[in-house]
Amino acid sequence: MLKSVSQPTLFDACLDHVVNVASVRQLSPFRYPGGKTWLIPRIRHWLKNTPRELIEPFTGGGIVSLTVAAERLADHVTMIELDDQVAAVWKTIFTDNQAEWLADRIVSFDLTLESLQKELSIVPSSTREKAFQTILKNRTYHGGILAPGSAPIKYGENGKGIRSRWYAQTLKQRIQAIAQLRDRISVVEGDGLEVIRQNAHRSDVAFFIDPPYTAAGKKAGRRLYTHSEIDHEELFHMAGSVAGDVLMTYDDAEGVRKLARKHGLKTKLVAMKNTHHAEMTELLIGRNLDWAM
Repeated sequence: MLKSVSQPTLFDACLDHVVNVASVRQLSPFRYPGGKTWLIPRIRHWLKNTPRELIEPFTGGGIVSLTVAAERLADHVTMIELDDQVAAVWKTIFTDNQAEWLADRIVSFDLTLESLQKELSIVPSSTREKAFQTILKNRTYHGGILAPGSAPIKYGENGKGIRSRWYAQTLKQRIQAIAQLRDRISVVEGDGLEVIRQNAHRSDVAFFIDPPYTAAGKKAGRRLYTHSEIDHEELFHMAGSVAGDVLMTYDDAEGVRKLARKHGLKTKLVAMKNTHHAEMTELLIGRNLDWAM
């Protein structure tokens, strides 16, 4: 049963306007290619009728899941992540006593190129050690990219090199804040498609689907993500047949629009500004996008 609640208006924006990511509260500890911070004002409108559960099959940086949990836009949130490095971070943060360990490890680490190389040369012996290494790589590698072939930045902002994005105290505060949401969030390390299948019959679930892969012949995902292959046809088939609500985001391409039409889904092109204030567009896909008009 869905219940109607008044939604938070903090940082909200008119849906006809371009959303600047700088205007949205930052919750995630990740720098993430394709992050969805710009979508948050629209997510609030989409979830006006609070579903029992939000399921995010491809969590990545997790800004949507975190915001939904923090603002109680759903009764519960389930985050699914296939990448074992990213999953390690979420599992550590949402495990009792482990979040504080990770936060303290970050602020106590003296980051230099030498200490970074030494730390990353060690095979992690636990989930929390893997989580720390993942945060290190995400914060010091080009674009936060974790995929094989990525490497530490050399110059960074204002010549600060690998320390350009290493805001240790900020990361600690974000991790501590996220950990307070542990009773509202579940983390699953696994296949997002399979989780959609398992919950396809539920009318009390909303699915936010933002696959870290590209369709219609684009290959950028192979460079950006460790897991860069997906059956787009099957994903669209499932999105079009689930009992609950669904919202997808994709790069705009005719092949994507064709898949949406084939499976009875509507599309809407929306604009946003990235952290460099460059205006960009992305495609929203869903069964009903009247709220986004």
